Amino acid sequence: MQETRTTESPSVLSRSSTSTQDRSSAVGQTSSTGPQPSKPTPIIPPLVKSTGPGSGSGVRRMRRIIAEDAEWSLAIVPLLTELCIQHIVKNFQNNPILKQLLPEHQKKVLNHLSPDLPLAVTANLIDDESYWRRCCTQRWPVCHVDNHGGSWKRMFFELHLENLLKHFIPNTTDPAVILSLLPLCRNYVRALRVDQFLPPMQLPAPPRGGDQSDSGSEGEMEEPAMDHYQLDDLVAGLSHLEELDLVYGVKDCGMNFEWNLFLFTYRDCHSLAATVKACHTLKIFRLTRSKVDDDKARILIRSLLDHPALEELDLSHNLIGDRGARAAAKLLSHSRLRVLNLANNQVRAPGAHSLAHALGHNSNLISLNLRLNCIEDEGGQALAHALHTNKCLTTLHLGGNELSEPTATLLSQVLTINTTLTSINLSCNHIGLDGGKQLLEGMSDNKTLLEFDLRLSDIAKESEYLIGQALCANREAARQRALNPSHFMSPVTAKGPENPVG
Repeated sequence: MQETRTTESPSVLSRSSTSTQDRSSAVGQTSSTGPQPSKPTPIIPPLVKSTGPGSGSGVRRMRRIIAEDAEWSLAIVPLLTELCIQHIVKNFQNNPILKQLLPEHQKKVLNHLSPDLPLAVTANLIDDESYWRRCCTQRWPVCHVDNHGGSWKRMFFELHLENLLKHFIPNTTDPAVILSLLPLCRNYVRALRVDQFLPPMQLPAPPRGGDQSDSGSEGEMEEPAMDHYQLDDLVAGLSHLEELDLVYGVKDCGMNFEWNLFLFTYRDCHSLAATVKACHTLKIFRLTRSKVDDDKARILIRSLLDHPALEELDLSHNLIGDRGARAAAKLLSHSRLRVLNLANNQVRAPGAHSLAHALGHNSNLISLNLRLNCIEDEGGQALAHALHTNKCLTTLHLGGNELSEPTATLLSQVLTINTTLTSINLSCNHIGLDGGKQLLEGMSDNKTLLEFDLRLSDIAKESEYLIGQALCANREAARQRALNPSHFMSPVTAKGPENPVG
């Protein structure tokens, strides 16, 4: 309510000032004589001279009313656009309106949407990365978006699907919980990394009656099935899946530990083999720490023969022996595999011979990891012979394989002629002093090797130092080639093809 302003005459002003002074003096006298009972002070409205027509010289009294509202402010009423945006945000779950808005209005709506909205509403409607970033950071305290192609939306759906798989209990959880997510995430999931598969829940065995005959053996009792969730229907619905990283085991089992919790059954194996065979977009397949033996490895590798897209196979930390390594060698000849990892298995010299034979005729594989096996010098020498003719392998890891001087001698010959190897690991072997000298001699003629790990290999400190100096020189030369590629081109390539003689 606005204040009513009046124009007062000089006589009225003097009269009001006099009355004000009288009231103030009266109040001072009252306070000096001691406390008196409080009485309401009468408000005497000022006399205002009427200025209207026909008013004459009459004087009338006018009341002045001043409103005091603590909640009243001078803020401008919100724009209609802002009110509409607030309404859209409030009712987005029941009536999602986004694509019809202008870009600046879409941004305002997305900034105010709750990350807890149902995926059925937001999955195929919202592509804004800032919204999915809020969804990820609210749900997971640590977010490595680089591991998901730099996309927050892809990260959310991959982690959400992985979380459902890790907590799925066969015969207890409804499979529709996972399959119902397919229409929402099929276009965004590129990788599945599941480091836990729960087995079926085991019910306590019923107590045996006292009158039960003891003649029956325990082997006649049917053991409960320990098969895990079958991925065939899920993977078939993920049309862009490129990476599958699985571990059949249980994390944080505590005092409930049993070996059956880490059992990769034959039914699991056959189902997984059919799944990866049917997934023609799969480029990376990892199955680690799952107690995969030779028979199961052969089943899996057989399904990968002539796979149209597979580039990396990782079966490390399993129980694969020579028969499984022989199957992997066959895969090298019937696929476009570029990375093979069989680390921490049970491969010995016969398995290494099979891999060496395939390596000698292979033109795709660039990385071979056989660390923590036991191929010994027989297997190491076979691989060294294969490297005389192989022109594509760049990384070789033979750490912890009981290798010694004979293997080092052949590898030194490889170093003098091979121009594709850039990284070799011979750590935790028994190369010895003479073997170290042989490798140093081979390094003197090598200009392409950039990494050579010889830790805990019993070579002399001097040899290790000089090999390190040669590696530094090679790395510097590689850096200069990367900075000035035209300077290191051959003369024929630099000039270009000559004109044909007419």
